[in-house]
Order: sequence, then C-alpha cells, then structure tokens
Amino acid sequence: MPTAAIVSFRLGGSDGVSIEAAKWAEALRHLGWTVTTVAGAGPVDTTLEGLAIDAGAPPTRGELDDALAPADLVVVENLCSLPLNPPAAALVAAVCAGRPALLHHHDLPWQRPHLARLPGRGITATTIYNTFDPDPPMADRSQAREDLGLAQGARLLLQPTRALPRKNIGGGLALAEAVGGTYWLLGPAEDGFGPELERLLDGARCPVLVGAGAGARAGAGAGAGAHELTIGEAYAACDVVLLPSLWEGFGNPSVESATHRRPLAIGPYPVARELSAFGFRWFDSAAPPPLSAWLDHPDEALLEHNHAIAARYFNVADLPARLVAVLDGLPVRPA
Repeated sequence: MPTAAIVSFRLGGSDGVSIEAAKWAEALRHLGWTVTTVAGAGPVDTTLEGLAIDAGAPPTRGELDDALAPADLVVVENLCSLPLNPPAAALVAAVCAGRPALLHHHDLPWQRPHLARLPGRGITATTIYNTFDPDPPMADRSQAREDLGLAQGARLLLQPTRALPRKNIGGGLALAEAVGGTYWLLGPAEDGFGPELERLLDGARCPVLVGAGAGARAGAGAGAGAHELTIGEAYAACDVVLLPSLWEGFGNPSVESATHRRPLAIGPYPVARELSAFGFRWFDSAAPPPLSAWLDHPDEALLEHNHAIAARYFNVADLPARLVAVLDGLPVRPA
C-alpha cells in the first residue's frame, strides 16, 4: 500500500487549506493510500516548526528528509504557492525534486498586488475544484438561534470567514445594516487586522456577533465555558451567508451556502465570477435591495437550484476519480 505525505504550513484547522487538504487525504485513503501529515502547526503526524508561517528558520534538510522518507508521493498544500515562509518553501521544493509530488495551489503570489512582483509565474496546472458534501447533516436551527440569543424573527447574516483586509468586513457590515439584520463574523482577526476590526465593529449600526461561542458579542471572544457552535449550526442559524471578499483563492462559503440551502451575497472577486458560470444564482453583496426583497418573500426555488448546481459539479464523492486522473501521470499507483 503506497504512502502519501501531505505537507503544509499548518493542517487540521478551520482554514480553507486545512479543510481541503483533509478532503484530499480522505480521497487518497479511498483509493488505497496510507496518508501521513507533516506541518509547522496543527494536529499532525509530524510537526516541523520550521514549516510554520511565522517560523524564524526552516527545518534542516535532514529533518525534512526523515519526515518524508516513508512517502511514495508528497502533496504540498499551499506551502510552495503562497510566499509566507520562502526558506521553507525552497527546502520543500528541493526535497521534492526528482520524486513524485503534487503541488496543490490554493493561493498564488501574482493574485495579490503586494506579491505580484515576486518570480515564479507561468505554471502549467490541472484545475480540481474544491468539493463538498451536497447533503451535510442538518443542525437544529431553533436551538442554534436560541444559543446565540437571537430575538424571534431576527435576520442573521453570517460571514463564515476570518477577519483580513481582503475579506471586506466593512462590506459585510454595510449589507447587514441595509437589510436590517444582525451581522455575525465567525472567524478571528489575523495578520494584524485586530485594531481595524475593532474600529469597524465599534462603528456598526446593527447588532454584531463575533466568534463561534454562543452569545459572543462585538469585540469579545466566546468566553470561558461558552458553547462553541459548529459550522453546521452556524449555517442552520443564519438567514443569509455573506462572502463580500475582494479576493479569495476559492471561497468555500460560495458552495457551502448552496449545500446548506442558504442564499449567498457575494463580492465580485475573480474566482467568484468563474464559479458563477456554473449557473449559481447569487446576490451582489454591494446591492442590498434584491436581497432585502428576497428576505421579505423567500423563494425556495432559488435555494433548490443552487443546491442542484453544487451537487452536480462540486460533489466530494467525485474527488477520488478526479485525483486518479492526476495520479495517472505519476510513476506511483494506488494499491
């Protein structure tokens, strides 16, 4: 039975790269592979702190060689794509040279203005879209809303992202204000965005929830002992999913909103335009009136239409076959 090693900055978390890497791991196991994980942070089989985004120095060549020694295939998740730890990326590339490897790109430097000057353009790649369970377990909507302390009939707009400049938190707040809803930001601030997030939340003209903890309030964490809502409970509780981003490598809520049968208000980032071509019917996050009108008179047909598109084109059950098409070009085969 061949072994695949999945390598990244961090794995096992709630970020999109970790989520998609876990799906690839499960698909590889379905194909007969043994899977091991190597990362700088997270619940992994082998931790090499020098691979982390904020590492002061990369691991040694020997440490990385030892971690990858059992692998017949190395799958590099974003570490050689986004230049957040260039010394580690250079080492991983050197160790992978001459051996079967897949570089799973989620973010590339030329997609962001402040990184566009960096070299490394002009790759030949195969597109494998992110995949999803088209019928995830349905959480208890009433209980989730009660846990959040929502008033009866309150409109809840969920932005299931972290807080970064490209996530356009201000745009999400503006839409929630315009439709008379409560704004819920699920993830934390990162990359020094905390002060700006506090400024935006302090100026909000609508109720605000922050974090997955029941009853979390603007600027506050979940609190000791607070019940942490799952992503399924978050989707069940909300009335609208927000993705007002200026940029995403993919933007999982674009499809997750459809699998959970919730309307989506989305920004015009490039990949969103690509995904919309499959036939999704979305709302413009910068144009409140159509969404407000839909909330006044919900149309279940729109939700069922989007669900059918997600199930047809982005079904996680199809991922193993899509990986086989790529693996066939490598000198290793599943058992």
